[in-house]
Amino acid sequence: MRRILVTSALPYANGPIHIGHLVEYLQTDIWVRFQKLRGNDCRYFCADDTHGTAIMISAKKAGVSEEEFIARVSEDHQRDFGDFNIEFDNYGSTHSPENRVLCAEIWKSIRDAGLVKEQEVEQLFDTQANTFLADRFVRGTCPKCGATDQPGDNCSSCGTTYTPAELVDPVSTLSGTTPETRTALHEFIELEQLHGFLDKWTQTSGALQPEIANYLRGHFLGEADKPEPLRDWDISRPAPYFGFEIPDSPGNYWYVWFDAPIGYMASTKQWCEREGENFDDWWRSDDCEVHHFIGKDITYFHTLFWPGMLKTAGFSLPTKVHIHGFLTVDGEKMSKSKGTFVAARTYLKHLDPAYLRYFYASKLSSKVDDLDLSIDEFIAKVNTDLVGKVVNLASRSAKFVSQTGLSDQYPDDGGLFKAAAEAGEEIAAAYEACDYNKAMRVIMALADRANPFVEENKPWELRKDESQAERLQDICSVALNLFRQIVVYLAPVLPKLAEQTGELLNDPITSWDQAQSPLTGTQVNKFQHMLKRVEETKVHAMIEESKEESAANSAPESETSATETTDKWNDPGDCLDAEPLAEECTFDDFLKVDLRVARVVEAEQVPEARKLLRLKLSLGGGVYRQVFAGIKAAYDPEKLIGRKIVCVANLAPRQMKFGLSEGMVVASGPGGEEVFVLSPDEGAKVGQRVH
Repeated sequence: MRRILVTSALPYANGPIHIGHLVEYLQTDIWVRFQKLRGNDCRYFCADDTHGTAIMISAKKAGVSEEEFIARVSEDHQRDFGDFNIEFDNYGSTHSPENRVLCAEIWKSIRDAGLVKEQEVEQLFDTQANTFLADRFVRGTCPKCGATDQPGDNCSSCGTTYTPAELVDPVSTLSGTTPETRTALHEFIELEQLHGFLDKWTQTSGALQPEIANYLRGHFLGEADKPEPLRDWDISRPAPYFGFEIPDSPGNYWYVWFDAPIGYMASTKQWCEREGENFDDWWRSDDCEVHHFIGKDITYFHTLFWPGMLKTAGFSLPTKVHIHGFLTVDGEKMSKSKGTFVAARTYLKHLDPAYLRYFYASKLSSKVDDLDLSIDEFIAKVNTDLVGKVVNLASRSAKFVSQTGLSDQYPDDGGLFKAAAEAGEEIAAAYEACDYNKAMRVIMALADRANPFVEENKPWELRKDESQAERLQDICSVALNLFRQIVVYLAPVLPKLAEQTGELLNDPITSWDQAQSPLTGTQVNKFQHMLKRVEETKVHAMIEESKEESAANSAPESETSATETTDKWNDPGDCLDAEPLAEECTFDDFLKVDLRVARVVEAEQVPEARKLLRLKLSLGGGVYRQVFAGIKAAYDPEKLIGRKIVCVANLAPRQMKFGLSEGMVVASGPGGEEVFVLSPDEGAKVGQRVH
């Protein structure tokens, strides 16, 4: 049994979890669940990153103390993680007594090793906000590569680190003003003293992906025969600052990047004290592996600063730092205006977390590549793989053996189960390497071989013939065993599906080895719904809600105030008085109505009708709708021909006296001659949906 300690980067306690964050936490959770399924003693620790100027400002804006603010955020974070089936062995906070003690211990070791120096620092100060500016509150031009709109600590374009004062043309994000420079005493760690150790560890330990090791050598360490000096690391901030005051440097506080990674250890310590474990067995033992999962934007801190701190203080070095890329949506950065910057809670209002868990797994590899969430691919992959291939095996066979149970002896399946069992180690190796994409491909290939077995043997036909009862039981027993085997392999990704499968077959999935032996003679419970197909309307509803949330959060108060208006027209409320607003509907309700741009290709009178015209509407591509519209008193039919209008295209057909009406024209007005058919603006195309 391996002892494995696993962490993810700590989410900052200044906002909600979103689907970009979830790439990392789902990647980590899948890896941890796999290790536990293999029988290893694997523990997952995380915490909220709670210190810094940003927290001070947010708490002040919310009208609460910093402690109350971070407690609220922690509760929200843990709720979101839990609802995505992400399980931590302990979830802590960097603002904890354990973290304060460990920070002091590690700081003393660094001070005793002669790595600390004090130096006057020019720091940017916002005179309007009356505060020193933390890195994240300054934007400007990178002093090395010239990239614009860069944060105050490191360039997202070239990776260079610097101080905010070194930015060209800095601007405070708090007030939009140009900050002034003030001088304060700061504490520095002379990282260059650890250059030899860091060069050897990053290049030879095997803890880093090859591309990361090369990146560190090329950008920071230099070549072996021509090393590049490492910059001193500024680890203190002057008051006012929310954090831990440095014991031997009154008025100075540890910079958030000093105490944040120590939060991994503090969270471990909380768990150890609760469970009666020995902390040193996890952080000072050669028998324990330490695995960090992080995004590529914080590579520098976790591969140079952090191992330098651990080495100096006598703690275990990371066995592996698993670094992943960013999330893009349809090939672009997540966008608030486009609704693709989706909060975890907003996603959960509309979609099953299993969908995202599987989709991310199908895209993640052991490399640092960015992950793209294509909406169309997301829908197709979940519906095809999970519903069409995996759950389909159970839904088409379980109901036929709910009375008899599985066969007492596993039937001949032509070698399907044996071949899938042999694939187990290949799948396990892919999980171990974080190559989930490969694991999912191999698993779905097993499903592709299992489904034809069911289709060829047609249990739904066998059930009609009582003489085939034994064969029916055998066929369904094979199908359910192949299904269970696939679900064992998918259990790290889809824990809820694994739980449902255990309930169906009266055999909880707890071990990877369950995929090696077929299940026989057990009762089969009544099949319950497992996974629904992704509905495109729900995906779009989620995006629309995200747009609205972003607009509401970014709108100035004057724009959202009901008492202030810039309306110079002052339209009367007669129409609202005559026809009050209908009962409130949900986005899902609204999206059920499919409004389309259509062209009137035929229009004629209906002689025997008092109000109706018969219209033939084209939706493009040879798709037509016949509609009887009550606009006779307002429109000459001939003048409507060729006009683009808006119609309800998915209205259930209605048989009328004069023929079948297959839709509805969208119009306003009280009726009679006062009816006004709505037309789209210039440029709208026939067949386009109206959102």
